[in-house]
Amino acid sequence: MIPCCATLFTVSRYERWNAILELLSQEGRLSVEQAAEALVVSTATIRRDFDQLAQQQMLMRTRGGAVAQSVSYDLPLRYKTARHAGEKQRIAEAAAGLVTPGTIVGMNGGTTTSEVARALAVRADPEIGFTIVTNALNIAAELTVRQHVKIVLTGGVARPQSYELIGPLASGVLEQVTLDIAFLGVDGIDVETGASAHHEGEASVNNLLISRAAQVVVVADTSKVGRRAFARICPLGAIGTLITGEELSDEAAARFTDAGVKVIRA
Repeated sequence: MIPCCATLFTVSRYERWNAILELLSQEGRLSVEQAAEALVVSTATIRRDFDQLAQQQMLMRTRGGAVAQSVSYDLPLRYKTARHAGEKQRIAEAAAGLVTPGTIVGMNGGTTTSEVARALAVRADPEIGFTIVTNALNIAAELTVRQHVKIVLTGGVARPQSYELIGPLASGVLEQVTLDIAFLGVDGIDVETGASAHHEGEASVNNLLISRAAQVVVVADTSKVGRRAFARICPLGAIGTLITGEELSDEAAARFTDAGVKVIRA
């Protein structure tokens, strides 16, 4: 039985597409009727959604429905923004509280790190400011207009799913800088594997980013905790702090604490 999302999703197209992709990632296959019932919309709307998502290669159309393209979804950033929004904002506020005026901050791309960047921009002392070094195009574009924020953007090849710059050009810049603190967004973090990402190119650049930092803080909503993604970013020993949601269980938090990671539940 597929749960009804009527109380969770409005008729916003992006939110509806996100819901369809989430259901597909859980079920593997969806009929038009199942999706229409779950999202409380017409079958005609679902057919159009399926066709448009298939054009973007986010799913495969079948007779009367759709199937997932792969087992693990790496959704484009614009489809992720509505997921766990309140939790991510609380995480961002807690993360921003770790930054003092004049700090040099590194961060990769993602919805949670984007919230951290916004929280930092609001809280920063306009007389002193701070520096952000990032490989995320969206973060750089949003904060460039802030007079008290110095933006250093790496080079590289843009990845549409996350707006992150990857490849040797990104590495060239990161090798020349030092960071006081790095906020790392992840697709998965667990005690055994450490931090991981869906894409190996992102994982490589993220590993270099945190290697330049005196302090490494993972910012991840609770859906990412205990999960593993395709490419390892770093072992758990490279991480000093995990900031996640208050929903994380005491047992799960204790596993990280016992491994030497400070856990902040926001």
